[in-house]
Amino acid sequence: MTAEKNLQSLLAGMRPVQRDGEYVYVLWPHGRPLEGLIEAAVREAEGLTVVLPRAEADRLGLPYDFVAAWITLEIHSALEAVGLTAAVARALTDAGISCNVLAGFHHDHLLVPAADAQRALQVLADLSAESREAPRPGLRLRTETPADRDAILALTAEAFAVSPATGLPAVGEPVEVKILRALFDADEYLPELSVVAVLGDEVVGHVISTRGWVGSHELLGLGPISVTPRLQRQGIGSALMTESIARANVAGESGIALLGSTEYYPRFGFVPAASLGVLPPDEAWGGHFQLLPLALWPGGVHGTFRYAEPFERF
Repeated sequence: MTAEKNLQSLLAGMRPVQRDGEYVYVLWPHGRPLEGLIEAAVREAEGLTVVLPRAEADRLGLPYDFVAAWITLEIHSALEAVGLTAAVARALTDAGISCNVLAGFHHDHLLVPAADAQRALQVLADLSAESREAPRPGLRLRTETPADRDAILALTAEAFAVSPATGLPAVGEPVEVKILRALFDADEYLPELSVVAVLGDEVVGHVISTRGWVGSHELLGLGPISVTPRLQRQGIGSALMTESIARANVAGESGIALLGSTEYYPRFGFVPAASLGVLPPDEAWGGHFQLLPLALWPGGVHGTFRYAEPFERF
């Protein structure tokens, strides 16, 4: 069976299943021959750590502190897949559940506190259900054309009539509309990464990613993303995000940065950008400035992110 790489497919089909019993981490005594039902092992400079059933550790007289439930994500995930661990860890972190991850050739495995096992299973089931959110029937995604732009600007104005930053009605034309209008004419505009969602003949959603940088390293800056208000929460935004990520990977991009909700975007694999060494243009953004490392993410990228010029102008 071919291993899955697509994050949305991984989340939608991960099927979390709890193994029977409780499991513990043990630092194996130096010089003692290995024995018993060892499930996993990691050798470090300080010694050998093994994971084994709690009953087996008790039988062997081995001390432990952390008692865990073992949850397997029963989808064949590729070892080079990007974002699954981040999305799962974020969901469990938001629920206040610690998580230790073991990656096998076929599956990812989570060891969570035994007392939190049922809550963890519910959190993972909810995350999977959100990822299976079906877009509205008849929805089409395609590259934006100049003929779409009046409709795009109109729906963006409607979507941002209330500022997401302040929660107050926008005064005059929303700044997102001004930025978007300028992006269409900017040097950083990337035609294939400006995507519209269409129902019938109506443009009902739009997302754009434009060139950004950390130093001389090229990244993408995503946004604005807009869905006409009457059709929000119907899977259109998720479809636009998934399409953007897929197109960016095909184009050989290494990462996507954005400023947005810390509850919504982690489901697509976004993590706080600072955790990967990429700092926001405004330090006040904190964890709301997020980054998705794509398949070609090189690591070792450090510095402050720079958006396309129109973002600085407005």
